[in-house]
Amino acid sequence: MASPASGRALQRQTVTLPAATARRAKALARAKGLSTSRLLARLVEEGLDAEQRKRTHFMELAEQFRAASDPADAEKLGHELGRMIFGD
Repeated sequence: MASPASGRALQRQTVTLPAATARRAKALARAKGLSTSRLLARLVEEGLDAEQRKRTHFMELAEQFRAASDPADAEKLGHELGRMIFGD
């Protein structure tokens, strides 16, 4: 099955959401004039894109950390990597 707008193949998925989350999704979809399914698909895509950006940023920081020759820079980058891994 292909999406008429994008030409991409679609795959049906069944997802169980907490009731409060489902209500919020329906309300947001209604407000945006979308079906709940389309809204959820967009939110998943945005979340996946955000995860990829986060991973790319982490890899860039790790490379900068490995290449750092100044101990102060290495310490700053190390702290930033630690926050990404373990949180604040």
